[in-house]
This record gives sequence, C-alpha cells and structure tokens, in this order.
Amino acid sequence: MIVITTPTGNIGRQVLLNLLESREPIRVIARDPSRLPPQARGRVEIVQGSHGAIDVVGRAFAGADAVFWLVPADHRAESARAAYVDFTRPACDAFRSHGVKRVVGVSALGRGTALARNAGHVTASLKMDDLIAGAGVSYRALTMPSFMDNVLYQVESIRNQGLFSEATPGDLEVPTCATRDIAAVAAELLLDPSWSGQDSVPVLGPEDLSFNDMARIMSEVLGKPVRFQETPVEAFRSRLAGAGYSAPMAQAMVDMMAAKREGLFNAEPRTPRTASPTSFRQWCEEVLRPAVYS
Repeated sequence: MIVITTPTGNIGRQVLLNLLESREPIRVIARDPSRLPPQARGRVEIVQGSHGAIDVVGRAFAGADAVFWLVPADHRAESARAAYVDFTRPACDAFRSHGVKRVVGVSALGRGTALARNAGHVTASLKMDDLIAGAGVSYRALTMPSFMDNVLYQVESIRNQGLFSEATPGDLEVPTCATRDIAAVAAELLLDPSWSGQDSVPVLGPEDLSFNDMARIMSEVLGKPVRFQETPVEAFRSRLAGAGYSAPMAQAMVDMMAAKREGLFNAEPRTPRTASPTSFRQWCEEVLRPAVYS
C-alpha cells in the first residue's frame, strides 16, 4: 500500500497520476476528494481530512508500506518551524505505530552548508527531514531548488505586461526544476522496495539559469518581449503581507531569498544522477505557452 499526501496539489497530483499506471494499491489523504483527478476515482482508497491531524494519518498509514510526504503551504502559520516540523509530528508518530517502511518527502537544498542555518523555509524543511529520519523509517528527501512552475503564479503579468519579478538579482545563475520531474523521481522511489536508510536525492534540472536567461527564453518561446525585474526586499515583504502571509512566514521567505542570493542553491553539484531532464525551454513550450495563450 502506497499513501499519497497532497494528491490534489501540483506535485502530489502528478505523483498520483504516475502511480495510477502501476498495480500497487493506493490510498490518498485529501481534504476535498472532489478535486481528485477523475481517473483516480474508483481506483484509490480515500481518507478525508488534513495529514497534519493524528486521527487522519492514523487511519491513512494503517497497513501502509510507503508514504509520499509533502507539507502543504500555510502562509498564515505562526512560524516556519510550526508549518513544517510541528505539522509533521503526528505523521512521525503514525509512521512508528503503524510500521511504515519507506517515506519519500519533498524538502530543500542546503544541508551541510552554513547558509542553511538561517534560511527560513529551507531551514525548517531540513529540520522536518531530521524529524522524519528519527522516526525510524527509511527516508529519501527530495531536495529542491526553485520550481519552474512557480512562474505560473505570474502568468497574468507575463501575458499583459511582459514582466515577471522576484527578490533575486537577474544575473544570478541557479538550478531550477520542473515539478513533473520531481513527481517522476518520487513515483520511482515509491514503487521501488529495495532501498533503505536515509539519504537526499537532489533534483536539479539540466542547467543553471539566471532570471535574465529565463526572460530571454520566455521571449523566444512566446514570440513576445518578456523582461525580468528584481523586486527590492522590502517591497517583496510587503507583497507577501498583502497576499496574506503572517509576519513570521514572510520573514521566512525573505531569509530564504537572502540565502539563495548568497549561493545556497548552488552548493549541490549537478551530476547525471541529480540532473533531471526537463529544460526550461521545453517547460515553456509545453506548459507556459499554453497557459499564457489560453
């Protein structure tokens, strides 16, 4: 039995769709089962509720061999630690009590670097990894840079103004990956019962790109000028507050961006093992262009 959390989210949904092609029994935890992919209905067992609740994970993990673990975004949390570590505590208790063997989780790059000590969401993600590993399960932390798919949050600005922005210098080259590649790695690990112990699995994409590089590629793929504009830190903080972020969660984002500017996401070397296949140009052709011109 494989259990999938966040099966209606961007990554979890793709993990679920990949696993539907297998013969493995699948159970999902969903707050709103009506949002599940149509092809999953009748194929998966559903436990309704939040996977931060002990009664929900207690029911969901009974008889489970493997779990896909992803913490949902909580912009209003009292702290990044509460959003990641405290949210995960009930699951770790259920991993132990139900004898779950393997867990695949979505985390962040930066372990072993000084920059990760005060990097907001990254720091909290790595503490979450430690908590899961301490539960006695075999664990693979998928360690991530920024997602290509985050560009989709700015589709309207790209469509109407030819502009996208972030609190990062335009010439900083960093790895970026497509969520579909994350989902593919997660599904492969969930279907493979041969691994054990604890380790990280970076998913780095095929190349490092700056936001200026990304703007050039977008312009070429979309057939219209697109430019990148760096957002000053305080303007970025204000934008987050306007979007409903609590002050601690906005600070966690600011701290993560500061560590990113200092090279946090560049510490992991790209190898054949860590380089995922989808290029930013391919992603723009297959995902961004249809979204912009829909």
